[in-house]
Amino acid sequence: LFFYTYTSVTIPLMIILAVAVFGLCLGSFVNALIWRLHEQEEQARGTAKRKLKAEELSITKGRSMCPHCHHVLAAKDLVPVLSWLWLRGKCRYCHKPIPDSPIVELSVMVVAVVSYLAWPLSNWGALEAVSFGLWMLLLTGFVALAVYDLRWFILPDRIVAPLSAIGVIFAVAYALSQQDAVGVLADSALGALLIGGLFYGLFQLSQGKWIGGGDVKLGPLLGLVAGSLTGALLLLFIASLAGTLYSILHGIMRHQKVTGKTRIPFGPFLLLAAFVVFLWGEALMDSYSNFLLGI
Repeated sequence: LFFYTYTSVTIPLMIILAVAVFGLCLGSFVNALIWRLHEQEEQARGTAKRKLKAEELSITKGRSMCPHCHHVLAAKDLVPVLSWLWLRGKCRYCHKPIPDSPIVELSVMVVAVVSYLAWPLSNWGALEAVSFGLWMLLLTGFVALAVYDLRWFILPDRIVAPLSAIGVIFAVAYALSQQDAVGVLADSALGALLIGGLFYGLFQLSQGKWIGGGDVKLGPLLGLVAGSLTGALLLLFIASLAGTLYSILHGIMRHQKVTGKTRIPFGPFLLLAAFVVFLWGEALMDSYSNFLLGI
């Protein structure tokens, strides 16, 4: 009995710990990805402070370096969160502040662990494991897009395009792991058409003033993750509510009046809403239905 209790508690904790560590590593990758993509854009526009070779900025070949002095970092400088704390947020070589925030690494860790704990599939066969692995990749891209949009008000195609391809594979794998695979996949496709079509229409109608082109390209992926028409509508509602609250708080904190011309990055709220709807969308809709029936 003791052995059964010990293993039944220890093994899940070990899995959670492994997911947390993996999430921290993915978060570290997100920091590197964001900086390299933006630096590549700066180099292409000729606005970079220092010219770097393409190999140095390569996502697959480039060595990790300080964004300020461009000194190649040692392994001891790359431990997620711990290295930042040990160095007190400053580069070991030039002593300038490290722009890569540990908040990004911790954010990926948190969403990874929460996803494992709230994963909607009860069985863990091969397809379920593949679905969860693809979901982790999607989360990594979601955080990268959210941070990029918050910093520079853009959702880069170089992240959106491959992430959309992963989203299609994820939708297929997730559908195949359920009994009505065709129905689940059809519902996801309808969600993609709804958000993608709505965003495209808003973009064309306003000539890009109401919504950005990056949001339009992201729309179909969000619909796939939402999984249905009702899920897509819930995603839009949550994103709009979160974006409105952020705009109000942002204006209050900065003592600025929020107007229709105030620039607010909408991408992070769409991505956050997609995360919430995928994991808890059905539960939220069931709770709302029960609330209406109880009135």
